[in-house]
Amino acid sequence: MASRIDYDALRVQTLGKGNDEAVTVNTRALIDKVLARYSGEWTTLRELIQNAADASSKQVKICLESLPSSTVPVPQSADASARLKHVLLHHTMKSTRIENDGEIFQANDWARLKKIAEGNPDETKIGAFGVGFYSVFSDCEEPFVSSGKEALAFYWKGDALFTKSLRLPDGQVSKTTFMLPNRNRDSPVPNLLSLCRFLASSLTFVDLELIELWLDEWNVMTLNKKNAPSLDIQIPKEVNRKTKDGLMQVIGVTREATQLDARWLKVVEWNRKSISHTIVDGNAAAVKGPHATQSLRSFFNRLAPSVSNSATMERLAKEEREVQLKISQDLTGASNATLFVHINRATIKTLVDQSFSAELERATKKPPPKNTTVSLLSASYDENMASMTSSSSPTPVASRVFDAFIPVNGKGKIFIGFTTNQTTGLNVHISTPSVIPTVERESIDLNNRFVRTWNVELLRIAGIVARISWGAEMADIQAKLCKAANSAGRKKIIRDDINAVLPETLFLHNSYTFSETTPSSEVGTLVEEAFWTCNQKVAIATLSSRGALPASQIRMEPEQLNFVEGVPSLPPDLAQVGLVKKLIEYGVITQITVSDIKRELESKALDATQLRQFLAWVLQKTRVQEIDMAMARSLLDAGVANDDEVEKGKLVILRDMKYFVNPSRIPVEMPVPPYVLPFKYTRDISRANLEILFEDLQMVPWLRWLVENARECGDMSPGQDITKSAPFACVVLAALSKQWDGLSQSSKATVTELLSSRTVMPTKLGMKKPAESYFPTVKLFDDLPVVTGLHSVKEKLLIALGVRKTIEIGVVFERLMNTSSTKTGIHTSSVKWSHVDLIKYLASVRLDIPVADINRLRSAKICPAETETLQPSNERYLVSELYQPDQSIRRLKLPTLQWPGAYRPESAEGKLLTLLGLRTHPTYQDLIHLISKAASNGDLALRDQALRYFVDHHHTNGYAHFDHASVTVQYLPIQGLEKKVAAPMDIFVNERASILGFDILRRDLQVHALKFGVRQDPPMTLCVNLMIQSPPQSKRVARDMFTYFAGRVSELNNEHTEALSAARIIPVLPKSGLLQDAKEDSGERETIVYTSPRLCFLGHGDSRYADIFDYVDFGTEANSFLLRVGSKHEPSVNELARRLVNEPAKLFSILGDTRYLELLRSIAENWAALKKDKLLLKDMRVSKCLLAYKEISSNGVNNDEEEEESTVKSWQLTSANEVVVIDDIITYNLFRETLLATPMEETLEAFYHSLGAPEVGALLEERQNIGSLNRDQSPALKLQRLLHERTRLFLHDYRPEAIKHNSNWVQKRLTVQCVQSISMTVSLKGYNVRRRQSRRAVILNDQPLLYVTADFDMLEVSQAMAPLLLQRVKPQSIFMLEMMLESSLNKLRSRGYNIQRILNEKAREARIAEETRKRQLAEEQLQIQEREAAWRQTQAENAARAEGQRQMPGIFPDSPNQNRPGTARDISAANEEPQSSKPRGFLSGLGKQFGFDNVKRSLAQNALSTSNNTRPLEPAQEDVPPPYSQEDSRKPSSVPQPETVTAPHRVQQNVMNAIQASRPHNSDSVRSQTSYHNVKETDTYCDTRPGHNITYVGESSGVRTFLSNDVVEKGITPEKFMAANASALTLFASVINECADSYALKRNTVHIYYDDTGSTIAFNTNKSLFFNYRYFENLHLPAVQQGKKAEAIVYWSVVMAHELAHNLVSDHSSGHSYWTETLIMQYFSKIALRVAQMSPDKNGGAASLPPDPLRPNAGSERLLVDID
Repeated sequence: MASRIDYDALRVQTLGKGNDEAVTVNTRALIDKVLARYSGEWTTLRELIQNAADASSKQVKICLESLPSSTVPVPQSADASARLKHVLLHHTMKSTRIENDGEIFQANDWARLKKIAEGNPDETKIGAFGVGFYSVFSDCEEPFVSSGKEALAFYWKGDALFTKSLRLPDGQVSKTTFMLPNRNRDSPVPNLLSLCRFLASSLTFVDLELIELWLDEWNVMTLNKKNAPSLDIQIPKEVNRKTKDGLMQVIGVTREATQLDARWLKVVEWNRKSISHTIVDGNAAAVKGPHATQSLRSFFNRLAPSVSNSATMERLAKEEREVQLKISQDLTGASNATLFVHINRATIKTLVDQSFSAELERATKKPPPKNTTVSLLSASYDENMASMTSSSSPTPVASRVFDAFIPVNGKGKIFIGFTTNQTTGLNVHISTPSVIPTVERESIDLNNRFVRTWNVELLRIAGIVARISWGAEMADIQAKLCKAANSAGRKKIIRDDINAVLPETLFLHNSYTFSETTPSSEVGTLVEEAFWTCNQKVAIATLSSRGALPASQIRMEPEQLNFVEGVPSLPPDLAQVGLVKKLIEYGVITQITVSDIKRELESKALDATQLRQFLAWVLQKTRVQEIDMAMARSLLDAGVANDDEVEKGKLVILRDMKYFVNPSRIPVEMPVPPYVLPFKYTRDISRANLEILFEDLQMVPWLRWLVENARECGDMSPGQDITKSAPFACVVLAALSKQWDGLSQSSKATVTELLSSRTVMPTKLGMKKPAESYFPTVKLFDDLPVVTGLHSVKEKLLIALGVRKTIEIGVVFERLMNTSSTKTGIHTSSVKWSHVDLIKYLASVRLDIPVADINRLRSAKICPAETETLQPSNERYLVSELYQPDQSIRRLKLPTLQWPGAYRPESAEGKLLTLLGLRTHPTYQDLIHLISKAASNGDLALRDQALRYFVDHHHTNGYAHFDHASVTVQYLPIQGLEKKVAAPMDIFVNERASILGFDILRRDLQVHALKFGVRQDPPMTLCVNLMIQSPPQSKRVARDMFTYFAGRVSELNNEHTEALSAARIIPVLPKSGLLQDAKEDSGERETIVYTSPRLCFLGHGDSRYADIFDYVDFGTEANSFLLRVGSKHEPSVNELARRLVNEPAKLFSILGDTRYLELLRSIAENWAALKKDKLLLKDMRVSKCLLAYKEISSNGVNNDEEEEESTVKSWQLTSANEVVVIDDIITYNLFRETLLATPMEETLEAFYHSLGAPEVGALLEERQNIGSLNRDQSPALKLQRLLHERTRLFLHDYRPEAIKHNSNWVQKRLTVQCVQSISMTVSLKGYNVRRRQSRRAVILNDQPLLYVTADFDMLEVSQAMAPLLLQRVKPQSIFMLEMMLESSLNKLRSRGYNIQRILNEKAREARIAEETRKRQLAEEQLQIQEREAAWRQTQAENAARAEGQRQMPGIFPDSPNQNRPGTARDISAANEEPQSSKPRGFLSGLGKQFGFDNVKRSLAQNALSTSNNTRPLEPAQEDVPPPYSQEDSRKPSSVPQPETVTAPHRVQQNVMNAIQASRPHNSDSVRSQTSYHNVKETDTYCDTRPGHNITYVGESSGVRTFLSNDVVEKGITPEKFMAANASALTLFASVINECADSYALKRNTVHIYYDDTGSTIAFNTNKSLFFNYRYFENLHLPAVQQGKKAEAIVYWSVVMAHELAHNLVSDHSSGHSYWTETLIMQYFSKIALRVAQMSPDKNGGAASLPPDPLRPNAGSERLLVDID
């Protein structure tokens, strides 16, 4: 093992003794890579101007020098404009010169200039990385620098950069000047407009004041910046000046105004390309003009061909041509503009600790500053307006020049000295000179941990400064508002003041509205977060209708709510501005709230207009559920209004208002209560809205208020008194009449109660009470108080109030009949009118008669009855006591009304009489009482007449609807008893019911029984109770009674049936159980007893159970009733069983043993259903109801000695636990004189056993004594083969559930051994008896091991084997097995056994296995053909692809080609095996585990020899870095040719051929010598072939078995070996066969052998496979015996693959290893599937990898070395 290297010590040693070499740097490549980071425009100018600002320069001059064209001559004209145009169009750039008046270079500045990445260590300066100056190399090859008294020139030597310096002569002093000659002399003059835009933005935050741009002799542009004195901004106390992490703090903020004056030549505005470009519109018409100036909208408009678009394009092009034409005429003309901005500059103090400072200095090469600044540049509204009006340029070029100077559309930039690509998200530029940018200075560095923290804190400072600036701006706006109000002499700010500052506020909001920032959105997020969170109050100040207030006090503009004009609201124009939208989104500015409105209502009283608007608003909001009822009510409680439209100073307190006036109900001019809203305020509000918070003033409360305030009880005037003012009463009654029909009954009653007792009715005699007034139609008397002025009042109202339409009945009696009414009636002596005249008068005024008068008429006796002569009687009756005149009623002798002439009920008089109670017919109760009274008085004629009237008028008079069940009056005649009557519920129609003692309706009335309510039969429950209480006394009575019940059997319910089935109602004779009609007919009476229906049966006594059960017969109809209530024709099995349990001795004495056995047999046959009765089962188990016998030897002597001893069966009753079931006839014969046995019938045996009778075998206790094994085991082997064969025949006809172990189990497990002797002591549990006997065959403890003696008997063999094969053994099963073992196949065939079919099942299984194997081979052959076709197609495609690559144009000669020989891929392939790469993973692990990976492969190491051909380095000069070299190539010296890869289908075909090449070994011996072979892969490896000397000794499950001759010489005979290992060899054969099936290998090609001294696990001889049983015995036998075969199958499958590989490769070479692994890989899925199909119970869990056969366990006694 290699020793571990100490790398720390090795490093120290290398540094101490190693060779020194400098690291080479390619300066040109380094600068190019640095410049690649500077992708922005004008990078060089930016860096040089920044250097000027760092040097405190105030002025910078930029001069562009051009070269004349060599092809286009300079114009001779003196026109400066023409010459300038020529320069722009035809000259190229020569050089650029930049001058500044800042501090001249010092020695350290010159030194840093010559060093890359040596930044400025001054923390107050922006430069940090030391690479900015080298941006000059982007366009310049050799820059030149002059400053003060020194100059420095750069030049190149190869890829190395050098400098030369020079000191200026005395008297010459140079400004700091950078001379940059252009590298390419054909570069055109740059775009002047773009350059001017850059220069304008350069003055934003730097301290420069003047920048001049020159092109040759022309001053193209001059920029001059002026700053006004700064003012301090007050920082609010609630602003947190520190940042979130506490690294920085705002010290102070100042504001300063800045003016930028610009002057430029018009050439800046000129588009030099306009002279050569045209625009083509959508109609393909050429339009001349500069397309560069067209907008993006114009570009997209050109895509849509239309007339309007074409015209627009043409117009724009024309305008542009005119502008460019005008500019081109005077390019040297001057334009100027002035811009005004202000800058808020904050002074920042940094609070960083030393560790953070050190980390930041490490990253930036300078310490963080102790103080820094953050500036915000924006244009105020006034300055913006001034800027827009100060430009003298005729074109909009000013906006294009200064668009980077003034931020718009949220495109403010982050400035780090100069602008970067990072936007701020505001219309504000932010300058943070101390922020650390990326190397190219285009964005902020947010990657490095400490740099990020520093930059994040600076961005948060920017957010804080923005918040402070916003507050200052809003304070200025508030000051302007206050100034405007004060100048106008007002204390409040009005809307005009707000409108005056609204544009400025909108401008300010747009400037500070945050939008998403680019390219990093995190920058904007940090600034915005600090903006909102730096203040303790989230709400910022903004403009409202009451001035600049905190946003939390401002509400959204309400919709026309003039009643809350004091609440500060947001101007609508501000609601859509981004900043305000966020305040609304955050919930700072909300809609106006109920609390706001309530405070406003509490602060002042509303006027009439405001009250109307307030009521309409609050009701509408409540209706749409924007406010709830409680809120609305609280608003009303706070509201007070001045009702100054009618009465000055009157207040309307909304808290007291409960109702509103509905003009459709109450006239609006009428007075209303003080708690009702005046109609003038609710006129424009819908009724639905008013009903939300107020109630509709109803008529009843209003009338009550009018009545209560009448007679000077209230504030109303006399003209509004309803009891005194007739006009007012008329209006009120008219309104009441209009609403009368809509009032409820209770409301009408209340109105009647309020008005009926008061003088509210205007009459011609004055105000009267309603009851004292009459309708105008009452003209019978002239002095009546008739109502007047109520023409629109409905009659029904007047009637309800009590106004009379008729004269009072008493008055009529007094004035017309000249009599007085008394309580007893009207005196007839002085009646002027007859009762007929009175009825006619009353009928004429019927509708006008009051209810009280109608009631009075009903109680007055005013009508006489007619006599028999149809004359009026002297006695007067109430109208309700009389009947209408009718002949049918006269027959009933009832009082009828005396009426002369024909009486018509439909006339007016008839209707009045009916109203007064005149009766049309007698009622049901009157009629039955009349019938009952007539019957009791003996007036049968009147009774029958009334009964006929009842029947005839049953439906017309409604008698059918009366409930007869409630009638108790006895009025119906009974059949056979003329004078006796009964109630309808006590009498019945069915005459058969009389047998039970019930009364029957008279026969002529039975057809009308339903009309009288008489039932057909009495209730069944009553009948059942009567029969149970009084059962029939004779058979005839019983027959009649049962026949009656049979007719009503459908009415019997379960309760009736249960009661009758258990009742003793059937008369039977005590002896025979049959009633004899003959005796009854002869008059002879016998003693009878009663039994219940469920205990007797129907029949004549000829049943086999007639001796023990009662049988009766009452006829077919009566018997049907008995069947319904529980009787049966024969007793059920359950009943038999119950009788058997209860009276077993009685039944046995009656039936005898034969019939008793029949009874038991019947019960046994139905035992499956009977045993569900748990109680019966329990009783039968303990009852002595089972019949058993005991065999007793006879006393006689038998002369024939060959005959068995004769016995006598003694039958007796016993319980289940005292009897045994004979399952072992031999054992029973030993103890038969002691045992009570069940009848030997299968059904009875199962029945007895289920009740608990034990089997003889279960009681048997055996103690065996097995002798030693015989030396000759051939009889045992012969018997074993016989048992293997005949058990299949024996078990063929048994059901699967009856079989304990099948024939396959017997073949695999059963072993037979021959012993010297077998003796056995037998005893029975619970019996004190014991027998000793010798046996010739026995199986111990159900183990698959049969011991036999040499003279074994087949009966005893069958007796021993039967319990092993069957779940339950019967004697006939033993005899059947004995017969099969003793009989030959021919004899069995002659007895009808299909020997050929049964024995051929095993051959059929083998045939099926062979067919499956052949089918598997066919499928694999098909797969080989498919893979061959795919292989050929792939090879063809690869060849075509290789040909295409060889013909590809432009391919490099040295490009790698995968298909050409010599590539790295081919070399790698050449190092692999010829056939395929070696499998890896699990299969490879198996190979290693089983010892198959011991072959050494010869890998082609160092296939490529390399040679380093590098040119010698030049000696390094002093202070000069060594030159850079790119040459370091390596070339392969030689490339080996690859071997051809074998096709996969050919590999698979070889595998199949190897398997099919296996063959059986038909010889009886194998003899071979040990051989040795050298393996070609290595000279040190020797392949050893052990020798073999084995001989065939037998078969195990069809596998030929061999034994080593060396073992035989040691005294182990083949018979002894086979006898001792028969079961284990069978298990090993099953494992080998399953492995062979996995490979589709014929089973006869595998063999088993045993060699106890060899080191071979398996070997292959002449393609026959042999497997050593010894290894199976040591490794797997115990597990397989437990059913765990998975491990063994995996193990021997791998061993088999090893041996099959020898069919292809004889020696143990790499080829053999390859084929072994290929076989495993090919068939391992089938092996795994076979293992997976074994259940965990069978295999003992999931399959695991087998142990390594080459590395045995430590406890193994035998050496396990090699497979072969």
